[in-house]
Amino acid sequence: MGRRQARYHADGMLDRIAEFITRHRMFDPGMFATGQRVGVAVSGGADSVFLLHALRELRPRWNLRLSVIHIEHGIRGDASVADAAFVGQLASSLGLPFHILKADVPAMDGNLEQAARNVRQEFYSELIVANAIDRVATGHTRTDQAETVLYRLLRGSGLTGLSGILPVTRAGCDCGLVRPLLEIDRDEIETWLREHGIAWREDETNRDRTYARNRLRHEILPLLREGFNPQLDQALGHLATLALDEEKYWDAEVARQLPAATSGQPLVLAVSQLSEAPLALARRLVRQAMEIVKGDLRAIEFAHVERVLLMANSAGGHDRMQAPDLDICRSFDWIRIAQAGSPGRGTADFSLPLQIPGWAELPGSAARIVLQVLEKAPSTLPCATVVNELDWQRLHRGGAPSLELRNWRPGDQYRRTGQARPEKVKFFFQEARVPLWERGQWPIITLDREIVWARRFGAAAEFATGPESRSILQVSETSS
Repeated sequence: MGRRQARYHADGMLDRIAEFITRHRMFDPGMFATGQRVGVAVSGGADSVFLLHALRELRPRWNLRLSVIHIEHGIRGDASVADAAFVGQLASSLGLPFHILKADVPAMDGNLEQAARNVRQEFYSELIVANAIDRVATGHTRTDQAETVLYRLLRGSGLTGLSGILPVTRAGCDCGLVRPLLEIDRDEIETWLREHGIAWREDETNRDRTYARNRLRHEILPLLREGFNPQLDQALGHLATLALDEEKYWDAEVARQLPAATSGQPLVLAVSQLSEAPLALARRLVRQAMEIVKGDLRAIEFAHVERVLLMANSAGGHDRMQAPDLDICRSFDWIRIAQAGSPGRGTADFSLPLQIPGWAELPGSAARIVLQVLEKAPSTLPCATVVNELDWQRLHRGGAPSLELRNWRPGDQYRRTGQARPEKVKFFFQEARVPLWERGQWPIITLDREIVWARRFGAAAEFATGPESRSILQVSETSS
């Protein structure tokens, strides 16, 4: 590329960035809103230094209020200190507010890269909560996107991972990060900076080929560009865009299919919802359900998702598996995805005295059992029986009844109305196809340790209302 052509190409970069920003302002969430306070994350490297100058030139279009953010991680000793001084002087020369955090990341537990990421996210979040900024802009380029997509592809990523670096990350998740340079190559940036006489800092660790990412950057990608596709970065960027658009469509579809759920709480799917859905949708339903319950998809692999789908398509009624931090159980027509160790069929027993009239909340539930005494209404059917009504006079048996609400326990049995002999409640569960995880807290009412009522299965025959009944004890279940 000749010098004149390079200058023309470099000077057109700001218009390309402006077009990219404008395009992504139309989405929800948008990249920038007019008048927003944007913190530009500047490490001192070429990409972030260029981003700061580019947004400074473009800010009048959207009335952006810029500031500079820098984190001195303490990883590279004197070089890190020099980077911080360079960025602070750059912010001062441009007359922009400067937010700096000094951290000792090497002293933190765990993976160094993850610890540095956590420090960044926490600092960005603190600035947003303090109303110092509304958005954080980072200098990720199309070159970074190509590296990310290829790296994830080599590690066996699915479409979600191939979406690569997102142009906009929703506020509250990764602190509302925006990346305005995702259609600009790193070589273009360095050309622009040289032509405008703007200095930047070099991070020597980026050349350390003991890191897989650096080997990809300095060895594998150049080889692929030269031997297979000179426009590889653009091709991988387009792949990321296509994958992202596919994921947006599927995200909306999955959201319509999944039941409402709170993060961290168990989520129950109908077996038919997975077995009858197209495989592409079924996989996404399982992955999304796992992410909601677990909080992330770390260590969740293709085999885990396929195992759940095998569970859903099996003719057997019961199955169970473990995935990282998850306990997944099928019972009859349902599959329950829960955090490992969360309450289930092994939950603690409870026993609660009942007041009449009155109510009692079921432990660990939003439901309550309500009791009230009513005069029996005349029935048009001589043999009509209401399963949730007990004969008040039979319950007295020589005094005011002392009723107790408790959960079902193995071995419980009683005779339901219309039956000749008692049956175990477990048999009723199987007959009604009640999932295993619902049974442990199943409410039962007893009188002197004798079962008089059970949820769904109704009154015991000895205490059920009949034609001679005058007053009834009505049992109902409501949400508190």
